[in-house]
Amino acid sequence: MIIAAGQFSAVPGDIAANAARMAALLTEAAGRGAGLVVFSELALTHYDLRLIAADPAGMTVTEDDPRLAPVREACRAGGVAAVVNGAGRPPEGGNRPTIASFVFGPDGALLTRYDKIHLSETESELFAPGSTDGRFTLGGIRFALATCFDNAFPEVPARAAADGCRVYLSSAFHDAPERLTRYADMAREHGLQVLLANGTEIGSPGPACGLSGVWLPTGERVATAAEWTAPEPGGAAELVCADARDRITLMADPAVAAVPVKESGEPLVDVRTAAPGLLVAEDRTDVSGAFAQLREGVLRRLLAAQDALPDGLRLQFVEGYRPPSLQRRYFEEYADELRAAHPGRDAALIHDAASRYVSPPDIAPHSAGSAVDVTLVTTEGGHVDMGTPINASPEESDGACYTSAPGLTPTARANRRVLSAALTAAGLVNYPTEWWHWSYGDRYWALATGADHALYGPKEWDDR
Repeated sequence: MIIAAGQFSAVPGDIAANAARMAALLTEAAGRGAGLVVFSELALTHYDLRLIAADPAGMTVTEDDPRLAPVREACRAGGVAAVVNGAGRPPEGGNRPTIASFVFGPDGALLTRYDKIHLSETESELFAPGSTDGRFTLGGIRFALATCFDNAFPEVPARAAADGCRVYLSSAFHDAPERLTRYADMAREHGLQVLLANGTEIGSPGPACGLSGVWLPTGERVATAAEWTAPEPGGAAELVCADARDRITLMADPAVAAVPVKESGEPLVDVRTAAPGLLVAEDRTDVSGAFAQLREGVLRRLLAAQDALPDGLRLQFVEGYRPPSLQRRYFEEYADELRAAHPGRDAALIHDAASRYVSPPDIAPHSAGSAVDVTLVTTEGGHVDMGTPINASPEESDGACYTSAPGLTPTARANRRVLSAALTAAGLVNYPTEWWHWSYGDRYWALATGADHALYGPKEWDDR
Protein backbone atom coordinates (compact mmCIF):
# COMPACT_ATOMS: atom_id res chain seq x y z
CA MET A 1 0.00 0.00 0.00
CA ILE A 2 1.12 3.52 -0.78
CA ILE A 3 0.43 5.91 2.10
CA ALA A 4 0.42 9.68 1.71
CA ALA A 5 0.37 12.89 3.69
CA GLY A 6 -1.83 15.60 2.22
CA GLN A 7 -0.36 19.01 3.05
CA PHE A 8 -2.40 22.07 2.14
CA SER A 9 -3.25 25.55 3.39
CA ALA A 10 -6.65 25.33 5.05
CA VAL A 11 -9.15 28.18 4.70
CA PRO A 12 -9.90 29.44 8.23
CA GLY A 13 -13.42 28.52 9.29
CA ASP A 14 -14.55 27.14 5.91
CA ILE A 15 -15.18 23.42 6.41
CA ALA A 16 -16.82 22.98 2.99
CA ALA A 17 -13.87 24.55 1.16
CA ASN A 18 -11.34 22.51 3.11
CA ALA A 19 -13.27 19.29 2.52
CA ALA A 20 -13.22 20.08 -1.20
CA ARG A 21 -9.42 20.55 -1.07
CA MET A 22 -9.12 17.20 0.69
CA ALA A 23 -11.33 15.54 -1.91
CA ALA A 24 -9.12 16.88 -4.70
CA LEU A 25 -6.01 15.52 -2.98
CA LEU A 26 -7.71 12.17 -2.43
CA THR A 27 -8.55 11.98 -6.12
CA GLU A 28 -4.96 12.81 -7.03
CA ALA A 29 -3.68 10.24 -4.53
CA ALA A 30 -5.92 7.53 -5.98
CA GLY A 31 -4.54 8.30 -9.42
CA ARG A 32 -1.04 7.81 -8.05
CA GLY A 33 -1.97 4.45 -6.53
CA ALA A 34 -2.20 5.54 -2.88
CA GLY A 35 -4.50 3.65 -0.54
CA LEU A 36 -4.51 6.07 2.39
CA VAL A 37 -4.14 9.85 2.80
CA VAL A 38 -3.66 11.61 6.14
CA PHE A 39 -4.38 15.30 6.76
CA SER A 40 -3.07 17.68 9.42
CA GLU A 41 -4.50 18.60 12.79
CA LEU A 42 -7.75 20.61 12.60
CA ALA A 43 -7.39 20.75 8.81
CA LEU A 44 -11.16 21.03 8.45
CA THR A 45 -11.23 24.48 10.05
CA HIS A 46 -7.55 25.44 10.16
CA TYR A 47 -5.89 25.46 13.57
CA ASP A 48 -7.65 28.60 14.83
CA LEU A 49 -9.10 27.95 18.27
CA ARG A 50 -10.78 31.34 18.44
CA LEU A 51 -12.95 30.54 15.43
CA ILE A 52 -13.99 27.20 16.93
CA ALA A 53 -14.72 28.74 20.33
CA ALA A 54 -16.82 31.49 18.73
CA ASP A 55 -19.02 29.06 16.82
CA PRO A 56 -18.82 25.57 18.34
CA ALA A 57 -21.99 24.40 16.61
CA GLY A 58 -20.87 25.48 13.15
CA MET A 59 -17.18 24.56 13.51
CA THR A 60 -17.67 21.00 14.80
CA VAL A 61 -18.59 17.90 12.79
CA THR A 62 -19.66 14.29 13.00
CA GLU A 63 -18.69 11.66 10.45
CA ASP A 64 -21.96 12.13 8.55
CA ASP A 65 -21.78 15.92 8.32
CA PRO A 66 -23.03 16.97 4.85
CA ARG A 67 -20.00 19.22 4.45
CA LEU A 68 -17.79 16.11 4.45
CA ALA A 69 -19.73 14.52 1.58
CA PRO A 70 -16.98 15.37 -0.98
CA VAL A 71 -14.43 13.52 1.16
CA ARG A 72 -16.61 10.43 1.52
CA GLU A 73 -17.40 10.42 -2.19
CA ALA A 74 -13.74 10.84 -3.16
CA CYS A 75 -12.89 7.85 -0.96
CA ARG A 76 -15.57 5.75 -2.68
CA ALA A 77 -14.70 6.88 -6.18
CA GLY A 78 -10.96 6.38 -5.76
CA GLY A 79 -10.96 3.37 -3.43
CA VAL A 80 -8.76 5.31 -1.02
CA ALA A 81 -9.02 5.83 2.75
CA ALA A 82 -8.63 9.18 4.53
CA VAL A 83 -7.71 10.40 8.00
CA VAL A 84 -9.53 13.71 8.41
CA ASN A 85 -8.89 15.78 11.52
CA GLY A 86 -11.23 18.45 12.83
CA ALA A 87 -13.22 19.59 15.82
CA GLY A 88 -15.51 16.67 16.59
CA ARG A 89 -18.96 17.02 18.10
CA PRO A 90 -18.97 15.72 21.67
CA PRO A 91 -19.25 11.94 21.90
CA GLU A 92 -22.36 10.60 23.60
CA GLY A 93 -22.55 11.93 27.13
CA GLY A 94 -19.97 14.68 26.52
CA ASN A 95 -20.51 18.42 26.60
CA ARG A 96 -17.31 19.67 24.94
CA PRO A 97 -15.91 18.97 21.48
CA THR A 98 -12.77 16.92 20.87
CA ILE A 99 -9.90 17.15 18.41
CA ALA A 100 -11.01 14.19 16.35
CA SER A 101 -9.50 12.10 13.57
CA PHE A 102 -12.23 10.54 11.43
CA VAL A 103 -10.96 7.58 9.40
CA PHE A 104 -13.03 6.98 6.29
CA GLY A 105 -12.47 3.69 4.47
CA PRO A 106 -12.23 3.07 0.71
CA ASP A 107 -16.03 2.71 0.66
CA GLY A 108 -16.54 6.13 2.30
CA ALA A 109 -17.81 4.60 5.54
CA LEU A 110 -16.30 5.41 8.93
CA LEU A 111 -13.65 2.91 10.02
CA THR A 112 -12.92 4.53 13.36
CA ARG A 113 -12.79 7.83 15.22
CA TYR A 114 -9.87 8.82 17.42
CA ASP A 115 -10.18 11.68 19.91
CA LYS A 116 -6.87 13.30 20.86
CA ILE A 117 -5.87 12.16 24.35
CA HIS A 118 -3.13 14.63 25.30
CA LEU A 119 -4.19 18.27 25.03
CA SER A 120 -2.09 21.38 25.46
CA GLU A 121 -3.08 23.82 28.18
CA THR A 122 -4.77 26.12 25.65
CA GLU A 123 -6.59 23.23 23.95
CA SER A 124 -7.88 22.02 27.32
CA GLU A 125 -9.85 25.25 27.73
CA LEU A 126 -11.96 24.35 24.68
CA PHE A 127 -11.73 20.60 24.08
CA ALA A 128 -12.29 17.44 26.09
CA PRO A 129 -9.57 14.77 25.96
CA GLY A 130 -10.19 11.36 24.45
CA SER A 131 -9.67 8.19 26.43
CA THR A 132 -9.02 5.43 23.89
CA ASP A 133 -6.04 4.80 21.63
CA GLY A 134 -6.68 5.09 17.91
CA ARG A 135 -6.29 1.85 15.96
CA PHE A 136 -7.53 0.45 12.64
CA THR A 137 -6.55 -2.19 10.09
CA LEU A 138 -6.50 -1.52 6.36
CA GLY A 139 -4.92 -3.51 3.55
CA GLY A 140 -3.41 -6.01 5.98
CA ILE A 141 -1.62 -3.27 7.94
CA ARG A 142 -2.43 -2.29 11.54
CA PHE A 143 -2.26 1.49 11.98
CA ALA A 144 -1.97 3.69 15.07
CA LEU A 145 -3.33 7.24 15.23
CA ALA A 146 -1.88 10.18 17.16
CA THR A 147 -2.38 13.93 17.12
CA CYS A 148 0.41 16.47 17.65
CA PHE A 149 0.95 16.78 21.45
CA ASP A 150 0.27 13.04 21.83
CA ASN A 151 3.73 12.52 20.34
CA ALA A 152 5.41 14.22 23.29
CA PHE A 153 4.50 11.19 25.42
CA PRO A 154 6.79 8.17 24.76
CA GLU A 155 4.16 5.74 25.99
CA VAL A 156 1.92 6.56 23.00
CA PRO A 157 4.16 5.02 20.30
CA ALA A 158 5.26 2.33 22.77
CA ARG A 159 1.64 1.21 23.19
CA ALA A 160 1.18 1.28 19.43
CA ALA A 161 4.11 -1.08 18.89
CA ALA A 162 2.97 -3.34 21.73
CA ASP A 163 -0.50 -3.51 20.15
CA GLY A 164 0.99 -4.88 16.92
CA CYS A 165 0.75 -1.64 14.94
CA ARG A 166 3.18 -1.39 12.02
CA VAL A 167 2.51 2.17 10.85
CA TYR A 168 2.05 5.24 13.04
CA LEU A 169 0.05 8.19 11.67
CA SER A 170 0.36 11.67 13.17
CA SER A 171 -1.82 14.68 12.33
CA ALA A 172 -0.08 17.74 13.70
CA PHE A 173 0.48 21.50 13.67
CA HIS A 174 4.18 21.77 14.50
CA ASP A 175 5.75 25.19 14.36
CA ALA A 176 9.43 24.39 13.84
CA PRO A 177 11.49 21.82 11.90
CA GLU A 178 13.37 20.96 15.09
CA ARG A 179 10.20 19.44 16.53
CA LEU A 180 10.13 16.87 13.76
CA THR A 181 13.31 15.09 14.87
CA ARG A 182 11.20 13.13 17.37
CA TYR A 183 9.63 11.17 14.51
CA ALA A 184 12.92 9.62 13.38
CA ASP A 185 13.66 8.65 16.99
CA MET A 186 10.17 7.21 17.41
CA ALA A 187 10.50 5.13 14.25
CA ARG A 188 13.89 3.70 15.29
CA GLU A 189 12.99 3.03 18.90
CA HIS A 190 9.71 1.23 18.22
CA GLY A 191 10.27 -0.28 14.76
CA LEU A 192 7.42 1.72 13.25
CA GLN A 193 6.97 3.35 9.89
CA VAL A 194 5.87 6.87 10.77
CA LEU A 195 3.86 9.32 8.67
CA LEU A 196 3.39 12.96 9.65
CA ALA A 197 0.78 15.24 8.09
CA ASN A 198 1.70 18.70 9.33
CA GLY A 199 -0.11 22.01 8.98
CA THR A 200 0.92 25.22 7.26
CA GLU A 201 0.07 28.92 7.61
CA ILE A 202 -0.38 30.87 10.86
CA GLY A 203 -2.67 29.39 13.48
CA SER A 204 -3.37 29.86 17.17
CA PRO A 205 0.07 28.60 18.28
CA GLY A 206 1.84 30.61 15.55
CA PRO A 207 3.07 29.49 12.13
CA ALA A 208 3.19 25.80 11.23
CA CYS A 209 6.22 24.69 9.25
CA GLY A 210 4.80 22.06 6.88
CA LEU A 211 7.49 19.47 6.07
CA SER A 212 5.04 16.57 6.21
CA GLY A 213 6.88 13.32 5.64
CA VAL A 214 7.50 9.63 6.19
CA TRP A 215 10.19 7.82 8.20
CA LEU A 216 11.15 4.16 7.89
CA PRO A 217 11.65 1.96 10.98
CA THR A 218 15.38 2.63 10.60
CA GLY A 219 14.74 6.33 11.21
CA GLU A 220 15.54 7.24 7.60
CA ARG A 221 13.30 9.93 6.17
CA VAL A 222 12.03 8.86 2.74
CA ALA A 223 9.49 11.54 1.85
CA THR A 224 9.33 15.26 2.61
CA ALA A 225 6.87 18.00 1.69
CA ALA A 226 7.84 21.62 1.33
CA GLU A 227 8.63 23.80 4.32
CA TRP A 228 6.09 26.57 4.87
CA THR A 229 7.67 29.99 5.36
CA ALA A 230 5.15 32.50 3.96
CA PRO A 231 1.65 32.57 2.44
CA GLU A 232 1.34 31.65 -1.22
CA PRO A 233 -1.39 32.84 -3.60
CA GLY A 234 -4.16 30.25 -3.68
CA GLY A 235 -2.56 28.19 -0.90
CA ALA A 236 -0.16 25.43 -1.87
CA ALA A 237 -1.22 21.78 -1.78
CA GLU A 238 1.08 18.79 -1.93
CA LEU A 239 1.05 15.02 -1.54
CA VAL A 240 4.06 13.10 -0.27
CA CYS A 241 3.90 9.32 -0.68
CA ALA A 242 5.75 6.27 0.56
CA ASP A 243 5.43 2.53 0.12
CA ALA A 244 4.21 0.61 3.18
CA ARG A 245 3.96 -2.85 1.62
CA ASP A 246 6.61 -4.34 3.89
CA ARG A 247 4.43 -3.44 6.90
CA ILE A 248 1.71 -5.89 5.83
CA THR A 249 0.85 -8.62 8.32
CA LEU A 250 1.89 -11.81 6.53
CA MET A 251 0.34 -15.25 6.93
CA ALA A 252 3.50 -16.33 8.79
CA ASP A 253 2.97 -13.71 11.50
CA PRO A 254 2.52 -15.37 14.92
CA ALA A 255 -0.57 -13.21 15.44
CA VAL A 256 -2.35 -15.18 12.71
CA ALA A 257 -1.56 -18.58 14.21
CA ALA A 258 -2.59 -17.28 17.64
CA VAL A 259 -6.21 -16.76 16.55
CA PRO A 260 -8.33 -19.58 18.01
CA VAL A 261 -10.59 -21.64 15.77
CA LYS A 262 -14.13 -22.60 16.75
CA GLU A 263 -14.96 -24.93 13.90
CA SER A 264 -18.49 -24.34 12.66
CA GLY A 265 -18.79 -27.74 11.00
CA GLU A 266 -20.09 -26.08 7.86
CA PRO A 267 -19.63 -28.45 4.91
CA LEU A 268 -17.70 -27.96 1.72
CA VAL A 269 -19.87 -27.63 -1.37
CA ASP A 270 -18.97 -27.98 -5.02
CA VAL A 271 -19.39 -24.56 -6.61
CA ARG A 272 -19.92 -26.15 -10.04
CA THR A 273 -23.23 -27.65 -8.95
CA ALA A 274 -24.19 -25.39 -6.03
CA ALA A 275 -23.71 -22.17 -8.01
CA PRO A 276 -24.22 -22.76 -11.73
CA GLY A 277 -24.23 -18.99 -12.34
CA LEU A 278 -20.61 -18.76 -11.21
CA LEU A 279 -18.05 -19.11 -13.99
CA VAL A 280 -15.39 -21.70 -13.06
CA ALA A 281 -12.01 -21.65 -14.78
CA GLU A 282 -11.60 -24.70 -17.00
CA ASP A 283 -7.81 -24.95 -17.07
CA ARG A 284 -7.55 -27.20 -14.01
CA THR A 285 -5.70 -30.52 -13.78
CA ASP A 286 -7.35 -31.51 -10.49
CA VAL A 287 -9.50 -34.44 -11.60
CA SER A 288 -10.75 -35.02 -8.03
CA GLY A 289 -12.49 -31.65 -8.06
CA ALA A 290 -11.06 -30.52 -4.73
CA PHE A 291 -10.28 -27.10 -6.19
CA ALA A 292 -14.00 -26.44 -6.76
CA GLN A 293 -14.98 -26.98 -3.11
CA LEU A 294 -15.78 -24.07 -0.81
CA ARG A 295 -17.50 -23.58 2.53
CA GLU A 296 -21.18 -22.72 2.13
CA GLY A 297 -20.83 -19.36 3.88
CA VAL A 298 -17.97 -18.31 1.63
CA LEU A 299 -19.89 -19.27 -1.49
CA ARG A 300 -22.93 -17.24 -0.39
CA ARG A 301 -20.76 -14.18 0.00
CA LEU A 302 -19.02 -14.79 -3.30
CA LEU A 303 -22.37 -14.84 -5.09
CA ALA A 304 -23.44 -11.65 -3.30
CA ALA A 305 -20.24 -10.00 -4.54
CA GLN A 306 -20.99 -11.09 -8.09
CA ASP A 307 -24.48 -9.58 -7.86
CA ALA A 308 -22.92 -6.26 -6.81
CA LEU A 309 -20.60 -5.97 -9.83
CA PRO A 310 -21.25 -3.36 -12.51
CA ASP A 311 -23.01 -4.45 -15.67
CA GLY A 312 -20.75 -6.24 -18.10
CA LEU A 313 -18.59 -7.93 -15.48
CA ARG A 314 -18.72 -11.21 -13.60
CA LEU A 315 -16.46 -13.26 -11.33
CA GLN A 316 -14.38 -16.17 -12.49
CA PHE A 317 -13.66 -18.76 -9.81
CA VAL A 318 -10.15 -20.22 -10.13
CA GLU A 319 -9.46 -22.17 -6.93
CA GLY A 320 -11.08 -22.74 -3.57
CA TYR A 321 -10.24 -25.66 -1.31
CA ARG A 322 -6.70 -27.05 -1.32
CA PRO A 323 -5.93 -30.30 0.59
CA PRO A 324 -3.35 -29.80 3.39
CA SER A 325 -0.87 -32.15 1.71
CA LEU A 326 -0.99 -30.11 -1.50
CA GLN A 327 -0.69 -26.86 0.45
CA ARG A 328 2.41 -28.22 2.20
CA ARG A 329 3.94 -29.21 -1.13
CA TYR A 330 3.30 -25.78 -2.67
CA PHE A 331 4.79 -24.02 0.36
CA GLU A 332 7.95 -26.13 0.41
CA GLU A 333 8.45 -25.82 -3.35
CA TYR A 334 8.29 -22.04 -3.20
CA ALA A 335 10.51 -21.93 -0.10
CA ASP A 336 13.05 -24.08 -2.00
CA GLU A 337 13.00 -21.56 -4.86
CA LEU A 338 13.73 -18.76 -2.41
CA ARG A 339 16.53 -20.73 -0.73
CA ALA A 340 18.14 -21.32 -4.12
CA ALA A 341 17.88 -17.63 -5.00
CA HIS A 342 19.14 -16.50 -1.57
CA PRO A 343 21.49 -19.21 -0.27
CA GLY A 344 22.69 -17.20 2.70
CA ARG A 345 19.30 -16.07 3.94
CA ASP A 346 18.14 -17.05 7.44
CA ALA A 347 15.55 -19.85 7.58
CA ALA A 348 13.03 -17.66 9.43
CA LEU A 349 13.31 -14.99 6.73
CA ILE A 350 12.77 -17.62 4.03
CA HIS A 351 9.66 -18.81 5.88
CA ASP A 352 8.27 -15.28 6.12
CA ALA A 353 9.10 -14.48 2.49
CA ALA A 354 7.44 -17.69 1.31
CA SER A 355 4.25 -16.71 3.14
CA ARG A 356 3.86 -13.68 0.88
CA TYR A 357 2.82 -16.08 -1.86
CA VAL A 358 1.90 -19.41 -0.25
CA SER A 359 0.39 -19.69 3.20
CA PRO A 360 2.14 -21.87 5.82
CA PRO A 361 0.27 -25.20 5.80
CA ASP A 362 -0.90 -25.15 9.40
CA ILE A 363 -3.00 -22.01 9.02
CA ALA A 364 -3.71 -21.97 5.27
CA PRO A 365 -7.14 -20.47 4.42
CA HIS A 366 -7.36 -22.59 1.26
CA SER A 367 -7.04 -25.78 3.33
CA ALA A 368 -9.94 -24.62 5.49
CA GLY A 369 -12.14 -24.15 2.43
CA SER A 370 -12.45 -20.50 3.38
CA ALA A 371 -10.34 -18.89 0.65
CA VAL A 372 -10.99 -18.36 -3.02
CA ASP A 373 -8.75 -17.24 -5.86
CA VAL A 374 -10.94 -15.16 -8.12
CA THR A 375 -10.71 -12.63 -10.94
CA LEU A 376 -12.93 -10.46 -13.10
CA VAL A 377 -14.02 -11.35 -16.63
CA THR A 378 -16.56 -9.86 -18.98
CA THR A 379 -20.10 -11.24 -18.98
CA GLU A 380 -19.10 -13.40 -21.93
CA GLY A 381 -15.98 -14.65 -20.13
CA GLY A 382 -13.55 -12.32 -21.89
CA HIS A 383 -10.24 -11.09 -20.46
CA VAL A 384 -10.19 -8.14 -18.04
CA ASP A 385 -6.85 -6.43 -17.30
CA MET A 386 -5.97 -6.97 -13.63
CA GLY A 387 -2.30 -6.01 -13.94
CA THR A 388 -0.86 -9.52 -13.59
CA PRO A 389 -2.08 -13.06 -14.20
CA ILE A 390 -3.52 -14.91 -11.22
CA ASN A 391 -0.78 -16.66 -9.23
CA ALA A 392 2.02 -14.40 -10.45
CA SER A 393 4.65 -14.49 -7.71
CA PRO A 394 6.27 -11.35 -6.26
CA GLU A 395 9.43 -12.24 -8.19
CA GLU A 396 7.68 -12.88 -11.50
CA SER A 397 5.56 -9.73 -11.27
CA ASP A 398 8.19 -7.45 -9.67
CA GLY A 399 5.72 -6.91 -6.84
CA ALA A 400 2.76 -6.03 -9.06
CA CYS A 401 0.84 -8.97 -7.55
CA TYR A 402 0.35 -6.88 -4.40
CA THR A 403 -3.21 -5.58 -4.40
CA SER A 404 -2.17 -1.95 -3.96
CA ALA A 405 1.08 -2.15 -5.89
CA PRO A 406 2.44 1.09 -7.34
CA GLY A 407 3.02 1.40 -11.05
CA LEU A 408 -0.17 -0.28 -12.21
CA THR A 409 -1.92 1.07 -15.28
CA PRO A 410 -5.04 3.14 -14.54
CA THR A 411 -7.16 0.37 -16.10
CA ALA A 412 -5.69 -2.40 -13.96
CA ARG A 413 -5.96 -0.26 -10.81
CA ALA A 414 -9.59 0.55 -11.56
CA ASN A 415 -10.43 -3.10 -12.18
CA ARG A 416 -8.81 -4.18 -8.92
CA ARG A 417 -10.80 -1.45 -7.18
CA VAL A 418 -14.06 -2.84 -8.63
CA LEU A 419 -13.18 -6.38 -7.53
CA SER A 420 -12.15 -5.21 -4.06
CA ALA A 421 -15.26 -3.12 -3.52
CA ALA A 422 -17.62 -5.99 -4.35
CA LEU A 423 -15.82 -8.62 -2.30
CA THR A 424 -15.22 -6.37 0.69
CA ALA A 425 -18.87 -5.33 0.79
CA ALA A 426 -19.79 -9.02 0.81
CA GLY A 427 -17.67 -9.60 3.92
CA LEU A 428 -14.51 -11.15 2.50
CA VAL A 429 -10.99 -9.91 3.22
CA ASN A 430 -8.04 -9.75 0.87
CA TYR A 431 -4.54 -11.07 1.46
CA PRO A 432 -2.75 -7.92 0.31
CA THR A 433 0.20 -9.64 -1.35
CA GLU A 434 -2.18 -11.32 -3.83
CA TRP A 435 -4.94 -9.28 -5.46
CA TRP A 436 -6.86 -12.47 -6.33
CA HIS A 437 -6.90 -14.13 -2.86
CA TRP A 438 -9.99 -13.48 -0.73
CA SER A 439 -11.30 -15.28 2.31
CA TYR A 440 -13.98 -15.42 4.96
CA GLY A 441 -14.07 -17.22 8.31
CA ASP A 442 -10.37 -18.18 8.53
CA ARG A 443 -7.72 -16.98 10.97
CA TYR A 444 -6.47 -14.17 8.73
CA TRP A 445 -10.05 -12.96 8.26
CA ALA A 446 -10.55 -12.97 12.04
CA LEU A 447 -7.36 -10.99 12.65
CA ALA A 448 -8.21 -8.46 9.94
CA THR A 449 -11.79 -7.91 11.10
CA GLY A 450 -11.23 -8.12 14.86
CA ALA A 451 -13.31 -11.28 15.28
CA ASP A 452 -12.39 -13.16 18.44
CA HIS A 453 -12.10 -16.51 16.66
CA ALA A 454 -12.04 -18.13 13.24
CA LEU A 455 -15.02 -20.12 12.01
CA TYR A 456 -13.18 -22.61 9.83
CA GLY A 457 -10.06 -24.70 10.46
CA PRO A 458 -8.03 -26.97 8.14
CA LYS A 459 -10.10 -29.78 6.67
CA GLU A 460 -9.02 -33.05 5.11
CA TRP A 461 -10.34 -33.87 1.66
CA ASP A 462 -12.50 -36.92 1.03
CA ASP A 463 -13.64 -37.10 -2.58
CA ARG A 464 -15.72 -40.24 -2.24
